[in-house]
Amino acid sequence: MAQALRPERNNKRAKCRLPPGPTPLPIIGNILQLGKQPHKSLSKLAEIHGPIMSLKLGQMTTIIVSSVEMAKQVLQTRDHLLSNRSVPHAMTGQNHHEFSLPFMATTPRWRFLRKICNNLLFSGKILDTTQKRRREKMQEFLARIYQSSLTGEAMEIGRSAFMTIVNMLSNSICSLDLVHFNTVNEFKELESDVMEDVGRPNLADYFPVLKLADPLGIKRRVDVHFGKMLKITHGLVKHRLQMRQETTYGADRDMLDGLLRISEENSRQLNDTMIERLLMDLFLAGSDTTTSTLEWAMTELVRNPEAMSKAKAELGNTVGKGNLVEESDMDRLPYLQSVLKESFRLHPVVPFLLPRRADVDVEICGYVIPKGAQVLVNIWAIGRDPSIWDEPNVFRAERFLGSEIDVKGRHFELIPFGAGRRICPGLALAMKMLVLILGSLINSFDWKLEDGMVPEDMDMEDKFGIAMEKAQPLRAVPVSLRN
Repeated sequence: MAQALRPERNNKRAKCRLPPGPTPLPIIGNILQLGKQPHKSLSKLAEIHGPIMSLKLGQMTTIIVSSVEMAKQVLQTRDHLLSNRSVPHAMTGQNHHEFSLPFMATTPRWRFLRKICNNLLFSGKILDTTQKRRREKMQEFLARIYQSSLTGEAMEIGRSAFMTIVNMLSNSICSLDLVHFNTVNEFKELESDVMEDVGRPNLADYFPVLKLADPLGIKRRVDVHFGKMLKITHGLVKHRLQMRQETTYGADRDMLDGLLRISEENSRQLNDTMIERLLMDLFLAGSDTTTSTLEWAMTELVRNPEAMSKAKAELGNTVGKGNLVEESDMDRLPYLQSVLKESFRLHPVVPFLLPRRADVDVEICGYVIPKGAQVLVNIWAIGRDPSIWDEPNVFRAERFLGSEIDVKGRHFELIPFGAGRRICPGLALAMKMLVLILGSLINSFDWKLEDGMVPEDMDMEDKFGIAMEKAQPLRAVPVSLRN
């Protein structure tokens, strides 16, 4: 059973009771064993050293958990002792770690920001209110795909969907399109670069003395990326403040109005700078991860024609062939939901979740997680654990039909959004958007690979970052189902 160690237990004893792990090299420790794809290399090491494992990454002690039971201990049983973050040096770009909701310590300010996000954006009532805006963006997306189908042009699914996903978010938050055709590529590259750099192994994290030098230049790059993002969110806030000064503006229209109203009532609790940072977090966290999930799900369906046929049949019987899928149809589409769950299992977009930090020495199953250690939950490994999943490397959505397993943080076999007090607050919105977009894409079009490629030849490699994208983007040709 997990428990916090009493203060009198000294560091020497705690060190002796560290979880097992590979022998570290002098100075650099186990850094070389991370490889280019740490989620895979650490999964292999866990097969040797066990489901709770310690590594020395330079001067940083890192604990890796790779089983359902260990994940439950970290994310539920001892969540209160392990809920704060180990902040990557990259996140200190533009001092964003001081404002970032995902990386902020679990202070009253963090609880306040979570509360207003739930009240102004993620509550069931607000999601119902903003559903019409997301539906309109989906209709525009389908119209663009239809034009591509007329020419037989292949589409890059993820990049094409990205603009729609960002604009679904921005219309829900501030009632406008954040990106357009002439800016979508720049915005997508900006977000992808941030996710890759923040998740990249960094010498400045492993050797704190190197933070000032930033030898790999990661923090300097992220500083530039964040600066560009903040110019966008600053412009949104400035423009809205000007609109609110007009006597004809009227009542609050969206989340941004709600945030500004709270700021006007108590600027010490929430000021314009905090609002700009919060908007940046929402766009970064919500768009890139949702896009990657959609691309992986579409990839698996194109690669598995039988699964695609079953999903199409369910949609045809439930909403009618060729019709736009509604968010409210979710509960009537168990196979489509199973497709998404199976995609989450095989391709979790954040394979280690976000890093946690031990506030005190914490005992788990006879081992000690020392105070200050970084804790990573390898949900990629859990999703491919043969003791949990039959044929774990095979895409088979049917495994979730009739299963009680959901993605809400209650079943540790499948926790793509995390669990405990730091579970992703945008879970409900993300699932609604994914059902709407994925369902509509496969219900309105057939999809074929370009240049005669067969499904068996599809590249399934991933590109590691804080959000795991496909190394080779999915390109497919839409074939309209219109009569």
